Amino acid sequence: MAAETSQTLDRGLHVLRILAGAPSGLTVTELAAALGVNRTVVYRLVATLEQHALIRRDSKGRLHVGLGVLHLASAVQPVLRDISVPVLRRLAESVGCTAHLTVADGDEALALAVVEPSWTDFHVSYRVGARHPLGVGAAGKAILLGRESGTAPYVMTSGELQAGARGLAAPVRGVDGLEASVGIVTLGDFDADEIGPQVSAAADEVAARLA
Repeated sequence: MAAETSQTLDRGLHVLRILAGAPSGLTVTELAAALGVNRTVVYRLVATLEQHALIRRDSKGRLHVGLGVLHLASAVQPVLRDISVPVLRRLAESVGCTAHLTVADGDEALALAVVEPSWTDFHVSYRVGARHPLGVGAAGKAILLGRESGTAPYVMTSGELQAGARGLAAPVRGVDGLEASVGIVTLGDFDADEIGPQVSAAADEVAARLA
């Protein structure tokens, strides 16, 4: 038997999902149409979410996701780091390259966790918090790859973010609300047929740990 749920909470969460997909914002009327309810219901939902800073109004009265959502999201980042670091450490030690977990943050890729190998003489230093466009570099391109179905398991790039650096990354698939990739970066050559499956397996392990 299905568990009882709160219709009001469900609608409130639906409001946030709809607004998250509307960069230019929505009017109350547009939001009511998207929800399939009358405007009175939407006014009550919006008033409650505004009190918690989860919704904001712009100067034209259009509704947007509020900054309160960022505070909630920031609490998730340490959890992602804790879960991914052991996986990244094994990957970095195995392949001798810097390993990283990168997440989508708007149109940018954000490095959330980085582990460098302990036994190599030289390796790429990759800073936690580094950002770059999703369409540049293996990590960002792997996130875009994860938005598609039936695609290649990983993506490779060369010299897109740093001269001489080569990257390989695989999307973390199947985790609701998360767009991320696991990847490696190095200044040396590597055998993609050997390293690619290891990176993909690491991405799958991160996904399994988050399931």
